[in-house]
Amino acid sequence: MYPTDLVMPMKAELTDKGFEDLTTPAQVEEALKQQGTTLLVINSVCGCAAGAARPGVVYSLTGDKKPDHLTTVFAGFDTEAVVEARKHLAPFPPSSPCVALFKDGELVHMLERHHIEGNPAGAIAANLQAAYDEYC
Repeated sequence: MYPTDLVMPMKAELTDKGFEDLTTPAQVEEALKQQGTTLLVINSVCGCAAGAARPGVVYSLTGDKKPDHLTTVFAGFDTEAVVEARKHLAPFPPSSPCVALFKDGELVHMLERHHIEGNPAGAIAANLQAAYDEYC
């Protein structure tokens, strides 16, 4: 597990923007079965999370359409919550960071790490905004 002092500022980049920090499997289960749209970010300490995923996700929320619920878990820190979240991401293999959009409890859009790496935050935001236009 990563040290708390390292992780908390990275968590805050999302929780300060209204994301619910899911730290237990029960919280994940409850959050992902909500009606409406739920955005789930599996956060990470890696450079692509810092340079593209977190800024891109935050920027994606500046448009007219947005998910009803914003949630996040942290890989390498909220271990049991991440395991539960990944159960809902099948058939996609585990990756972090990643971003998933659920509608009425069903996975409808997924950005895996390989979609994030090497892309600027604006591209991540544009991809997510297109998904919001379709599903939100």
